[in-house]
Amino acid sequence: MLQISSAAASHPGLRREKNEDACCVRQDLGLYLVADGMGGHAAGEIASRLAVEAVEAFIAESFALGIGGPWPLDYDPARGLTANRLQIAFRLANRKLRAAIAADGALRNMATTATGVLVGVDGVAVANVGDSRIYRWRAGALQQVTRDHSWVGEQVRAGVLTESAARHHPWRNVVTRALTGGEDPEIEMSDITPEAGDRMLLCSDGLSGVIAEDALREIVGRATDLATQCQALVDAANAAGGPDNITVVLLQFDVA
Repeated sequence: MLQISSAAASHPGLRREKNEDACCVRQDLGLYLVADGMGGHAAGEIASRLAVEAVEAFIAESFALGIGGPWPLDYDPARGLTANRLQIAFRLANRKLRAAIAADGALRNMATTATGVLVGVDGVAVANVGDSRIYRWRAGALQQVTRDHSWVGEQVRAGVLTESAARHHPWRNVVTRALTGGEDPEIEMSDITPEAGDRMLLCSDGLSGVIAEDALREIVGRATDLATQCQALVDAANAAGGPDNITVVLLQFDVA
């Protein structure tokens, strides 16, 4: 058995008037989320908040549900119970945005990315839509667990752009997948097997789009408490210009 400790920090950055990010740290639920309201869209801060609230509410409600349900959306038999809970929660979040847009036309163009970790009885599930990221730090190495659903992310995977070039490309904020309140997007799911000593970093692109992975690895690997590491990550992004909202959540897995 592993025990989890966690910390979070969020900052509007140095060039934005509002913070359109939202996050959730619920150790009692085993739920950790970061959502980034889409810059340049109406009511991004509302979209990220509604998405986080919807995911959190369903995860709390679904504690008692087994494989037989009843589930509000289709259960995927190819995935475990924990992964299904998280995937359905993300899809319900998209539908909550849809309902909000239907009730208020001024919200029609709002959207948000979302990335999350759910620790359950049958393992640890990861869900992602958009370009917020999850990294795993293990024994001094940092690995990106999620894939960016963005134009520059696709170019990096194709070998056309380097990570450094992607961070400075004028189209770096163009996402190819998000929670928009429209048709349910494809939620990218994966399962992870944490080990004692692992750390996980969830962040919006106000961090990952500014700070190189070498610098992230150095900060996340420091022998300090998680709250101090979170603040150091925010400070590093602001020291690099703070062009966007910055939100970070850090988890550490230890022997119980």
